[in-house]
Amino acid sequence: MAFELREGIFAIDEMRNVSIRIGKVIEEAEEWAEEMGPTPKPGIIELRKWDMKLLERYEPFYAPVQDFCNLCTMGPCDLSQNKKGACGIDLKTAKARLVTIACCIGAASHGGHARHLLDHLIEELGEDYPIDLGGNVNVEAPIIRTVVGIRPRTLGDLKEAMEWAEKELMRVLHATHIGNEESYLDYESKAMHISMVDHVLMEIADIAQIVAYNMPKAEPNVPLTDTGFGIVDKNKPVIVVVGHNVLYSKPILDYLEEMGRLDDFEIAGLCCAVHDMTRVSGGRAKIFGPISYQLRVIRSGIPDVMISDEQCIRADLLQACKAMGIPLIATSDAAARGLPDASDWPVEKIVNALVTGELPGVFLPVPEKVGQVAPLVAEAIFKKHGGNRKYRFFANDEELWNEINKCTQCMNCVFTCPHNLRIDQGMAHAQKTKDLSKLAKLEEQCIACGKCEQACPKNIKIINVIMASNFDRLYNKKGKMRVGRGPIQDTEIRNVGQPIVMGQIPGVIAAVGCANYPDEAKSLREILEEFVKRRYIVVTSGCHAITLGMITDEEGQTLYEKTPGDFDAGGLANVGSCVANSHIAGAAIKIANIFAMRPLRGNYAEIADYVLNRVGAVGFSWGPYSPKAAAIATGFNRLGVPVVVGPHGAKYRRAYLGKYFKKEKWWVYDIKTRSKVPIEPAPDALLVAVETKEEAIVQLARLCIRPNDTSLGRQIKLTHYLELSQKYLGKLPDDWHLFVRSEADLPLKMKDELLHILESEYGWKIDWDKKKILEGPIRRYDAGFNPTIVEEVYEKYAGEKPPQ
Repeated sequence: MAFELREGIFAIDEMRNVSIRIGKVIEEAEEWAEEMGPTPKPGIIELRKWDMKLLERYEPFYAPVQDFCNLCTMGPCDLSQNKKGACGIDLKTAKARLVTIACCIGAASHGGHARHLLDHLIEELGEDYPIDLGGNVNVEAPIIRTVVGIRPRTLGDLKEAMEWAEKELMRVLHATHIGNEESYLDYESKAMHISMVDHVLMEIADIAQIVAYNMPKAEPNVPLTDTGFGIVDKNKPVIVVVGHNVLYSKPILDYLEEMGRLDDFEIAGLCCAVHDMTRVSGGRAKIFGPISYQLRVIRSGIPDVMISDEQCIRADLLQACKAMGIPLIATSDAAARGLPDASDWPVEKIVNALVTGELPGVFLPVPEKVGQVAPLVAEAIFKKHGGNRKYRFFANDEELWNEINKCTQCMNCVFTCPHNLRIDQGMAHAQKTKDLSKLAKLEEQCIACGKCEQACPKNIKIINVIMASNFDRLYNKKGKMRVGRGPIQDTEIRNVGQPIVMGQIPGVIAAVGCANYPDEAKSLREILEEFVKRRYIVVTSGCHAITLGMITDEEGQTLYEKTPGDFDAGGLANVGSCVANSHIAGAAIKIANIFAMRPLRGNYAEIADYVLNRVGAVGFSWGPYSPKAAAIATGFNRLGVPVVVGPHGAKYRRAYLGKYFKKEKWWVYDIKTRSKVPIEPAPDALLVAVETKEEAIVQLARLCIRPNDTSLGRQIKLTHYLELSQKYLGKLPDDWHLFVRSEADLPLKMKDELLHILESEYGWKIDWDKKKILEGPIRRYDAGFNPTIVEEVYEKYAGEKPPQ
């Protein structure tokens, strides 16, 4: 008798009261030769030892927005001046718990997105649908391999990682309940744990949509797509999507393509929903802007219909659309917006209700119906107004000036503005001179949150005034963004792994995050262009990637048009939407695996230790805003990657700062010499907020320095660090001498000058005949230096217990 093994339960007639359960059947070809590491599917405790090593060196620094806690009904409790709450919690622990909750929210957001997408795609394509990320990607899903310990080959395999992640999310969220953890360090460990889980969830989501929707697969030379208000043809019906889940917007493309009418409509949007639409459409979808452009787009009256899904969308979206007569189709159960569920309605009924204005919007969580309804509604609305939209924010100039003249310069708007923009001065200047230039300047800085309008006692439409003042520039703005490429190729990692680890490529700058910029968005380009020119590898994603595609230079070109899309020195690689951030972390992991041959499978601590000591990568979020960004950053921190955030990042309430003067914290085990070695403070922070673009540039260069740099690599990194500090801060940095191990580390052009400074200001001994450093450095350079801070890694490669 022969039978085929399948999952499930079956019984054999001759064997009474016996049933046999078969779980997952492993085919011979699916077996993974790599040995399982020590921490597959880790729980809260398994990587706690690694976290504590990081937290001992990089001490949490808390910046409370308020010094009380009101999380339970025994509060609110005053926690200032070392007081404790009714439950016994102190201020440090309360803030660490709040950070952990924020990271849980971020992970849950990406997890909800991943689960929804994965379930839908498995239902549509089946569990056996293969994962194929292109011929140049053999190490697919590096985060899942490293954390979960599996090598996913099909969509069904991703379920195993998904289920583990959901379990960990529940466990960490449980720990934040009143009366659980009392150690702020253990809360930080939990924040790191759930943020690592967040990276797994992002990887699940992006891999699933790449393979199912045939998005670019690790392709550097992807198309450019249009950005800005000026790229939308207003003589066609305009469909606008906003949110993060392409699941609901892709059917619109499919329907129009099937009907042969794709060219009859404009499909545009905001944030990651349209980011991924461009990946699906090969760049045919168009991008209005990042998430901060929502009110700009709605109040312009350009959309004929809005499609919303989930995350980072205005909580008053329906109200804003209703005020402009724009029908709204809400699609995600995470944001049903109080609208009636139209899932079972005929298409004709939905269209009629929206076009006639019977309903301002509907909740329609059926992707295929969204694909049909959206074009029909957009076309009908377009025919109603005949293309005569409210293109200007006011009907005429008289209305604009009436609003401006209401202003009494009370400054309520200034005090409530997240950036304290001097709206009052712009209004006063316009009233006196009839010159709108100061108000127009504010448009470049305004995130259009609308808080100013709520604070205004005269009910001035301040957002409209600011946008109308810069109308011509705003409406003619055009740019180009390179479509998200997805993962980094294994071949690219082979090419850059050695020069990154040795330091010849000075670093990898990963610009990720939101659009809550502290000043004009062009500062983002200025920061990153500095590093592109200096032959760093620059990677980007999400709203940062979109913003870069909207900022043009004197020649009318964006940075994408002037740089290649390779993951290489001088390149600018856009990996995609928020969930594509996983490919940036994955690239760091693949360097350890492909270049250094370190095993990935369930081997997180060793890989993170390798990244911390060898891979000069730094995350950068100039406009951090959401809990998702908090989780993304903290996940990078656990992996050993420092992150620099803009000034609004201080509102996350916590930084990870090393203190170079605490020399006992700066050490590694050197596997080569079998000794415990003091090291320079590199990197000296894991999460740090900066105030200005000048400070950001210098900090990014500094945090690329690693203990494992060769002399040539350190010389290159110090050259950039010192030059950038002199260029932007007007002086040499205060700590440059800490990173000098020998005279070979010194920048060639400045060598004599620096040797004199080392001798005269720091008391180092110099042999001037040979121009050699005799005494002074924290340690001497050793070409065979092999650092680790993990005892188990030392034992594995040294074959003995680590020295004390």
